[in-house]
Amino acid sequence: MRFAVLMRKQNIDNPWISYRWVPQEVLPDFGQFNSTADNSISGKFLERDEDGESWLFTGYELNLFPDEAEGYYLNISATTPCWFVMWRLEEDMERYIDSQSLPLARSEVTIAVPHRICVSYNEAGRLLDGGESVDTVTMSAEHASWLEEYVSENYRPEPKKRHRPASFKGAERTAED
Repeated sequence: MRFAVLMRKQNIDNPWISYRWVPQEVLPDFGQFNSTADNSISGKFLERDEDGESWLFTGYELNLFPDEAEGYYLNISATTPCWFVMWRLEEDMERYIDSQSLPLARSEVTIAVPHRICVSYNEAGRLLDGGESVDTVTMSAEHASWLEEYVSENYRPEPKKRHRPASFKGAERTAED
């Protein structure tokens, strides 16, 4: 399945920084965004208002894997299931921004580019452990039910193993005891 990510450059009232980047929404991409066929990431400017700017990035493929089912289960069983969006501040804007939006993007030194989307808590944790920026976006009820179907078909919890208390494992004694 293909998706797009709506990133928001939010203005903030802070003496050290004037804005922050946050992923705002993950949208299914059925071709309505004129995304590239080669699955490369492409971003374009959408709008500016008094609170900031909106940028749409396309080119994200989401594949679900049976060995990640536990991570999907942890997500879907949470109070609010979510998307995990891994993004980086990029200086190489020509690589990610379409030509019409490039002049606006160049007004800053960097732009936030989503590089990956996932729905597994475990995968998001590995990305965070690797030092990546990962933010959450609330998942729609439609996407949550789709993920829940996948989990019910593919997730089988590991059977719990009984651990013997240390007192039953035997003492380690030297020969002179």
